[in-house]
Amino acid sequence: MQVHLDESERAFQAAVRQFAREEVGPRAKAWDEGQEVEPEVSRAYARLGAPGLRIPQEYGGSPASFVMLGIAVEETARGDYGFAENAARPAIFGEFFNVASPELCREWLPRIASLESIGLFALTEPGGGSDAAGIRTQAIRDGDDWVLTGEKASISNAGNADVGLVFARTGGAGARGISCFLVPMGLPGVSRQVYDSPGGRLVQRGSVTLDQVRVPAYNLVGEENQGFYQAMRFFDYNRAMVALQALGVAQESIEETIAYVKGRHTFGRPLAKYEGISFQLAEFLTMTEAARLLCYQALSKKDRGEPCGKETAMAKWFGTSTAFQVIHGCLLLHGHYGYNKDLPFERRLRDVMGSETADGTIEIMKLIIAREAIGPEAVPYR
Repeated sequence: MQVHLDESERAFQAAVRQFAREEVGPRAKAWDEGQEVEPEVSRAYARLGAPGLRIPQEYGGSPASFVMLGIAVEETARGDYGFAENAARPAIFGEFFNVASPELCREWLPRIASLESIGLFALTEPGGGSDAAGIRTQAIRDGDDWVLTGEKASISNAGNADVGLVFARTGGAGARGISCFLVPMGLPGVSRQVYDSPGGRLVQRGSVTLDQVRVPAYNLVGEENQGFYQAMRFFDYNRAMVALQALGVAQESIEETIAYVKGRHTFGRPLAKYEGISFQLAEFLTMTEAARLLCYQALSKKDRGEPCGKETAMAKWFGTSTAFQVIHGCLLLHGHYGYNKDLPFERRLRDVMGSETADGTIEIMKLIIAREAIGPEAVPYR
């Protein structure tokens, strides 16, 4: 398939790409080393409209297709992998708040759409990353409140989020007993720890612990005991976003490497003259384009209201694996220059490495594909 963009969509794509290269890319190294994102950068990015995609207009956002959201994520990632989550994360809240109380929408969505506030998505727990239906965090009703106790692990933006979508058990065992709650991160009983991760440092991945955290009853997002199914619908499209995030980094790396091999001379001629170099780049371009088309095929199906779980699993597995392979290859094509922190490849490699486990490991993606293609006979736990 091919993604056809109208004039306004192409203008948006070009604007985000320019912003990523001029405002994000030059700062990425400093952010990786611990510097916080400058408020003026977040405000300028919000003015482009990318963080507000799929958040209702009355709350400061704008309507957009899932394909359009994917374009925003991919183009932003050309500047920095971590900053690209600023394009995808607010849309999650827009989706979940379709079933949230008006009080929550008025209080939080305008702040999230403008990047005034950062949100997190807290499903994963220690010892149970892929077994999302087996979470142990408890939410107990106490009068007009819910009281949450438990621990979440490997959560993006654990260190810097203002609010979180937190999943907790409100019913019996399994998928049917899980609900979603909006939890401000400044409440009594919330504590956080940031991991010393090799990559993705800007998103401050870490753990969130809840010790008798009390939230009002209207902080329940959606129906009670329906949180697991809400989360699975989120994964239906976000896995393609994770892949596009990684592929945006890979595409930028390829384009930089093409410029390098055209200008770098050895044995009296440019590196690009050697088939051993040019053929590698041809392979990288082909693999990246194939992975990108998988992503947009999945998002197009989501926009049409069609099931797309198999396609997003394909996109996520192939896209993140391809991106890692391509960035590694671009580093090597730069020779000893590439193996240097002055160039972005080692940072990008560290960042994209984490994408291979985000929203489900490669093995889980293959299990989803096999289950859809073969049927329940391919599922080992049934």
